[in-house]
Amino acid sequence: MKQDYYEILGVSKDASAAEIKKAYRKKAIQYHPDKNPDDKKAEEMFKKAAEAYEVLSDENKRARYDQYGHAAFENGGGFGGGFGGGGMNMDDIFSQFGDIFGGAFGGGGGFSGFGGGGTRQRRVKGSNLRIRVKLTLEEIANGVEKKVKVRRKVQAPGVSYKTCETCNGSGQMTRITNTILGRMQTSTTCSTCGGAGQVIDKRPAGADGQGLQIKEETVSIKIPAGVVEGMQLKVTGKGNEAPGNGISGDLLVAIEEKEHEFLKREGDNLHYDLYISFSEAALGGSKEIDTVTGKVRIKIESGVQSGKILRLRGKGIPSVNGYGKGDLLVHINVWTPKTLTKEQKLFFEKMANEENFIPNPEKGDKSFFEKVKDMFS
Repeated sequence: MKQDYYEILGVSKDASAAEIKKAYRKKAIQYHPDKNPDDKKAEEMFKKAAEAYEVLSDENKRARYDQYGHAAFENGGGFGGGFGGGGMNMDDIFSQFGDIFGGAFGGGGGFSGFGGGGTRQRRVKGSNLRIRVKLTLEEIANGVEKKVKVRRKVQAPGVSYKTCETCNGSGQMTRITNTILGRMQTSTTCSTCGGAGQVIDKRPAGADGQGLQIKEETVSIKIPAGVVEGMQLKVTGKGNEAPGNGISGDLLVAIEEKEHEFLKREGDNLHYDLYISFSEAALGGSKEIDTVTGKVRIKIESGVQSGKILRLRGKGIPSVNGYGKGDLLVHINVWTPKTLTKEQKLFFEKMANEENFIPNPEKGDKSFFEKVKDMFS
């Protein structure tokens, strides 16, 4: 089981954004590769801290994590809460969070290589792509693999790059100024290469100014059971590519639910309105109803009252966190005929004063409000 993100950073669940940032910087400096050369354990902790910060520093991701835990981002199908569920590399971290370290390593915000000196070249990340995927309740209940066509930017065949002469491949420009407090060193993104450290050497026809072109690809998306409307999943590396030696962006997948003809979802529970006739209510019997795993037949007790709720346990939606399944709540509705024949009217007129036709709720018969209370308990 993955370690809790708050626990990794050593903060409480109500920690402020500033406290989270401070805690991450402390952990990152503690486990930085330059400070712990050839230490695999320190490197793993460095990655874990970055993954935790990537989620908790984002207001929307943090809210989803607080509600669904790691399952909000991970499903074993290429999604990850940060950098692909642990499949990140150091370049990802330095590219996205290099400013967090300030001048702690390498001077002026730069980073030395692992076990060696010099300035670490920044790797630019391509932009993310966003799509929406509509799912039926059946697909949500069982999990599904969807194949979608995505138009993404990729490096054009034949394109080549060369080291940016302005920044010598570092992607940054360093300026030293004298102040009353002493010499101050600041670093800014290179305006020539945009921080990539490389510029185009040869650009083939059809490529844009960064050497990229649009290509349509089919992407397979594994969607876990139990996702909810509005949840966002991530396919790592399937966004737009970056020029040169950059890192590909991600494909962000927003979930939409298609409305079911008979079933209504409420969290992990499902609701089904079952209409039965007077005769069926009085005599009892059985009825076939729809569920997300197929049709099932349920028993109707004789004398059943309108408003009764039958609970079919485990026939709802699986929890996205893997904590079991919801239930299917069948609401009994006794259908009152809107029109009657002459013979039918005579029958009911004859029965109007019969003892068994006069309403006489028993003490055990619950009111509507009690039934609603039980349904949510």
